[in-house]
Amino acid sequence: MGQTYTEIDDQMRAFVARQHVFFVATAPTGADGHVNCSPKGLESLRILGPKTIAYLDLVGSGAETIAHLRQNGRIVIMLCAFEGPPKILRFYGRGQVVEPGDADFQTLMASFAPRLGLRAIIRVELDRISDSCGYGVPLMGYEGERTQLPAWAERKGEDGLQEYRRQQNAVSIDGLPALRSAGDLHKSRTSE
Repeated sequence: MGQTYTEIDDQMRAFVARQHVFFVATAPTGADGHVNCSPKGLESLRILGPKTIAYLDLVGSGAETIAHLRQNGRIVIMLCAFEGPPKILRFYGRGQVVEPGDADFQTLMASFAPRLGLRAIIRVELDRISDSCGYGVPLMGYEGERTQLPAWAERKGEDGLQEYRRQQNAVSIDGLPALRSAGDLHKSRTSE
């Protein structure tokens, strides 16, 4: 059944490369607040080292992951096989939000293709890696990537995306500070 690992090995790298979707879960500190779980795709996950992963955080209607990471850093990323042999792989760790303009952003961005609508890169230093059987995960076939998010970002343009981030991504649904650049935009517009 399940095992834990000290670092990402070649078999895990190959498994991650074959997956088209992964799930990100975070939670605020304390008993209040909403736990968040978000599906991600668009080939945005990268393994940077034996205990480091990162993914592109693209514009969305909320910014829960960013807010939770700023508050406490806790994160788990889960991948599961929908095709081939059953398997679930979980990466637990401490995440960091790296926004454009931050010192590490350009270095991290070298691992990814540029994307319109990019809010941040989420880098995770892993403290636990585990797998489990995945016997309960259904078999499903991959049909392709959805085109709606890139097309929507293209229609919005950079100015429209900045305004959207200001309106939707400055704070979480629980009122926690989220996307720093959106909050800066929000502060500068409300003080005018």
